[in-house]
Amino acid sequence: MTPNIRDGWQLYPLGGNTGTAFMGTKASQKVFLKQNASPFLAALSMEGITPRLVWTQRLATGDVMTAQEWLNGRTLHRIEMRQQRVARLLHKVHHSELLHNMLTKVGGRSTTPAQLLDRLTPTIAPELSQHPLIQRALQALNAEQPQLPTTAYEVCHGDLNHKNWLLSDRQRLYLVDWDAATFADPAFDLGSLLCEYVPLEEWQRWLRDYGERVTDTLTARVNWYARMHCIIVIAESYQQQRFQLMNQHLILLEKLTRESVHD
Repeated sequence: MTPNIRDGWQLYPLGGNTGTAFMGTKASQKVFLKQNASPFLAALSMEGITPRLVWTQRLATGDVMTAQEWLNGRTLHRIEMRQQRVARLLHKVHHSELLHNMLTKVGGRSTTPAQLLDRLTPTIAPELSQHPLIQRALQALNAEQPQLPTTAYEVCHGDLNHKNWLLSDRQRLYLVDWDAATFADPAFDLGSLLCEYVPLEEWQRWLRDYGERVTDTLTARVNWYARMHCIIVIAESYQQQRFQLMNQHLILLEKLTRESVHD
């Protein structure tokens, strides 16, 4: 249902899964509108990670509508996720004190390895759970949970789909759609992104572009979260009967599980 805002704004739904994003026009003005956007959008805007926040308005329903600068541009192609500018912007997210403080103020929760495992297990179909590789991978994930203390957790985006990266026509890169933001080990974001978009032989190079010294500890944590992501995708793909995607992630999971044994 389209929200009602006054002052002459016309709203045009932009689609998407939630139905909460709109293009707003008024005379010659054009903005991107989001209903009940992430409450720390102001901090993201100040850091230049999302397009500039223009105004915020509380609706009669109690919902909040935010307006951001409308930018001409496009989402990233899958192959562009391998680029250094993607790695560097994600590093900025993970190391922003402003974002960390703001997410703390709005009650941001942490996501731990144990929580991810607890959420994952019920989503695996019984017949899939009998697969020898899935069984072996789950046993390894339980035994090898990263021990990074929660005090070292950083702001993570949580949904680094290439469609959430916006490249403006002035070649400025932004990261949008922060509904899944959480405090977590930065390897939580890194593992899922690498798993989806970067060939395994390029992972070390991409992590160097990200801006961290590539240690055995970091590599092991990234590998753990990548294996977790693989199983999530395998479980979802099985339910959706997307067997080609499922098999691609089974192959990667086998390689990652083998690598973890050799560490």
